[in-house]
Order: sequence, then C-alpha cells, then structure tokens
Amino acid sequence: MLRSIWLNLFIGIHTILFCIWGFFLSLFDKKNGKLVHLYAAVPWAKIILWVGGIKGKVIGAENIEKEKNYVFMCNHQSFVDIFVLLSHIPKDFKFIMKKELMEIPILGPAMRKAGYMEIERDDPKESIRQLNRVVELVKNGTSVLIFPEGTRSPDGRLLPFKKGGFYIAIRSGVDILPLYIKGTNRIAPKGSWTMKKGNYTLIVGKPISTKDFGKKKIDQLLQYTREKMIEMSAIAP
Repeated sequence: MLRSIWLNLFIGIHTILFCIWGFFLSLFDKKNGKLVHLYAAVPWAKIILWVGGIKGKVIGAENIEKEKNYVFMCNHQSFVDIFVLLSHIPKDFKFIMKKELMEIPILGPAMRKAGYMEIERDDPKESIRQLNRVVELVKNGTSVLIFPEGTRSPDGRLLPFKKGGFYIAIRSGVDILPLYIKGTNRIAPKGSWTMKKGNYTLIVGKPISTKDFGKKKIDQLLQYTREKMIEMSAIAP
C-alpha cells in the first residue's frame, strides 16, 4: 500500500517536471515534436520503469529499420505499455490516441508538443479528416503507433480490431510493423492505477507490406495482421 502511494506520487511529480521540460524543448523543436519525443517522453518513460522495478526484454528488435517509417500496431493490455514502447522503439514516432487522453491537464498539451495526435471517435466526419491528416504525415516520413483494439484488454487476450489504423497504412502505402507486449497486464491490469514489480516481453514482428491491399481489402489486411499478432503472442511465456 505504502509503495503504491509513494510510486503514484513520484509518477505525478515526475510527469509534471518532464512536461515542463517538454514545453521548454518545444521552443527549439522544428521537427514536428522530435526533440520532445526523444529527450522528454523517452527518458520520462525509462525512469518510471526503472523506479517501478519493471524489467523486460525485446525479441526481434532487428526488424525495425531506423531509416524507414512505419505504422506500428501493438496490442494493449495496460497503461504500462506506453512506457515500454517509448523505452524500446529506437526512433521518433507519434502515438495516435483517443481524444480523452489529450484532455488531461498538463499531460495532454505536452503530448501535443511531442506531435502525438488524437482521433475523434464520436464524430465520423471529423474522424476521417483527422485520419487523412495522419496519412499525409506518414507519407511525408512520420512513423505512427496505433493500438488497433482501441482500448486495453481486461484479460490480455486480443480484442477485435478497429479499421482506422489499417486505413492509414493502406492510404499512406507504408509497411505495418506488428508489436506484441506480454506481461504488462500482470503489472498493472485494466482498471488499476498501481504498478507491481514485474517483467514484460516486447516482441517485434516482421513488416507487413500494404502494397497488395487496396481500400477494398482493408478487412483482409486487418485479419492478416491480427493473425500475425496472435502468432507472436505464442513466442514468449
């Protein structure tokens, strides 16, 4: 109990300090939030994992080519996934997240400074406009990361996928790079705001080309990607 109180207090203060640092970096950031991502968001996440006693390993890191941009797609089990992905993806990328997260005081504006983007899920027209904006960014060399389930899984099993990320991948013409995280649901399950000590594994799959998938084949691409992520889930205990 005392550990949870202390850790949550630390994360709160730590987050505020790194948000302030991110705002300062944004004054010099001419590359769509790259400085804020690499020198505020990444160390923020690594320190939280270290202080929380959370350790992990990466399988398949060689599948990430630093000179290429991707639409990263990852399963979602826990808020700890954010820290894991920031700590281990060795390039600048932008989270695509639901609008509600961008409305969190201090943190939301800091995420915008890092170039992270929101999707309005309750307004179809606005959602399409935002998706098309993301498509243009990806075409121009920006990597993005999407949780295709749209929310955290309560038991670690893959939920049904939403189509938005696959629309972005097909329209932009870049590869999908599937990611699978195991173990974070035991560290901080959905509905919990406390973190236990524990271990995780991040599995990086092989790139999935979108060249053979047109707009009419979005369902096939979705299903193929989901099958690959299910296969990846069996790689590590």
